[in-house]
Amino acid sequence: MKLYYSDVLSPRKACAVAAHLDAPVEYVYLDLARGEHKTPDYLKLNPNGKVPTLVDGERTLWEADAIMCELSRRAGADLWPDDAERQIEILRWLSWDKQHFGRTCGELYFEHIVKRRFADAPPAPDKVERAMKHFHAHAAVLDAHLSERTWLVGERLSVADFAVAVALPYAQSMQLPLDAFPAVQRWNARLETLDAWQHPFPQRNETPSATA
Repeated sequence: MKLYYSDVLSPRKACAVAAHLDAPVEYVYLDLARGEHKTPDYLKLNPNGKVPTLVDGERTLWEADAIMCELSRRAGADLWPDDAERQIEILRWLSWDKQHFGRTCGELYFEHIVKRRFADAPPAPDKVERAMKHFHAHAAVLDAHLSERTWLVGERLSVADFAVAVALPYAQSMQLPLDAFPAVQRWNARLETLDAWQHPFPQRNETPSATA
């Protein structure tokens, strides 16, 4: 299997799951600043021109959440369980993340990190203010859910945890007020004990153009 990635937000969760499972993947780094995700050859694999993409023989899979589930399925792991009830719960949190928490975190990641890294531009205060209001609302929902739980779904780690928490390692750079959400803080701290969460990307000989 080949996993095409770059060291930005969405591929981080797929790479973290691959590392956590010690999946037999060959990592292929794409330099976004050089437009390597927009080349004709790559667009044949992923017509969206996005990362990550998983290529397994004749099969090509894009979208990080689907890739996480496939890696877990291939490994026979419980991150994407066989139990249909847990699957539905995981899908609920993946959907919620796409529409709410992850969407808002993505806006703040773009303003504080992507713009600086790729355009040397400052964040837009009005966009940060709007996104931060949404962050407080969505983080409150997450904090309440996690107040008496170890992980998002049941008492076992799942792909939902990798997905929903993907921006939290950048909390300081994104100026996220995690102190206001103690259950989210505790959950994030548990994830930080995982080596794959701390170091999701494979080592590369090249030095990235910037650090996010």
